[in-house]
Amino acid sequence: MSRDTVAMPRVVFEAIDSPVLENNPLGDPSRRHIPVYLPPSYDDTKRFPVIYLLAGFASTGMSFLNYGFGRQTVPEMLDALIVQGAMPETIVVMPDCMNRYGGSQYVDSTATGAYETYLTGELIPCIDRRFRTLPSSRHRAVAGKSSGGFGALRLGMRHPELFSAVACHSGDMDFDLCYRPNFPAAARILEKHDGDIATFFNRWETLDKKPRGEFALLDCMAMAAAYSPDPSRPAPGNMRLPFEPRTCQLIPDVWEQWKGFDPLTMLEEPRYQEALGSLGLLLLDCGALDEYHLQFGHRRFSDMACRAGIQHRYEEFPDTHTDTSYRYRISLPLLAEAISG
Repeated sequence: MSRDTVAMPRVVFEAIDSPVLENNPLGDPSRRHIPVYLPPSYDDTKRFPVIYLLAGFASTGMSFLNYGFGRQTVPEMLDALIVQGAMPETIVVMPDCMNRYGGSQYVDSTATGAYETYLTGELIPCIDRRFRTLPSSRHRAVAGKSSGGFGALRLGMRHPELFSAVACHSGDMDFDLCYRPNFPAAARILEKHDGDIATFFNRWETLDKKPRGEFALLDCMAMAAAYSPDPSRPAPGNMRLPFEPRTCQLIPDVWEQWKGFDPLTMLEEPRYQEALGSLGLLLLDCGALDEYHLQFGHRRFSDMACRAGIQHRYEEFPDTHTDTSYRYRISLPLLAEAISG
């Protein structure tokens, strides 16, 4: 190889047809194209552990391949870490769990589709069939940031039979702090559309340039579709918001539905404590300047985990919520090491 030749990371795009996602309520595609990073020595005989890397809200697996000035893509980062000897060779799968509302939160919902079932029951077995994986929970990890971090942590709690290591970067938790502050802004946007979600969203979908100022309502819609779906209503709008649009007062029963998904609420249950306690590695981190106040929820989660005797590693770093993909340089080697033995 000449000095001018640059070896590109090896990424293949696997087309996976999902019976679980067929005829989903939003009409989203059931065929998903999944980027799969293959380590440098991938061949037809050697087998490798696998990390499932979950994207944040409004992003999907393809987002990890996006070029950005001054920073590496995730596959470039992986190649560099492996070549430097800082990380064991590992397959990294970047799932597509996107929907029309901007993200599924990696949960099963009658408003959007069964994305948790798709990932755990279809995608993982398919990857194990098609690639040279080490097909056991001992050699499988899940990680992500923001909504992806929430998804990774929740999947680790609900599916210890599938994963033995989890990394949660700035994952959604303590819903009172990370979601409720956005409700007044969402209510004001909704008021401009006569309080009707469908009117807002149908207009939003037609716009070539999406207004940044309307993100609060879009985010709230996506979370409501995940946490408080209402299949009796047609899409878009097949969900119950957790507040009254006119007064912005909480609707207690809907808010309780949301809180049932909060990792802090889940951690109160012995079965989820046992699941996390069985992991070979549990890593959480968060920016100390997080705009969504997630550092406070992460501190509470770590304190609760300590009281429950759950071994874990928690770190804070001096940054905000955005542009923190450099933190994967810490988590991915640790995960790979934990699942390689």
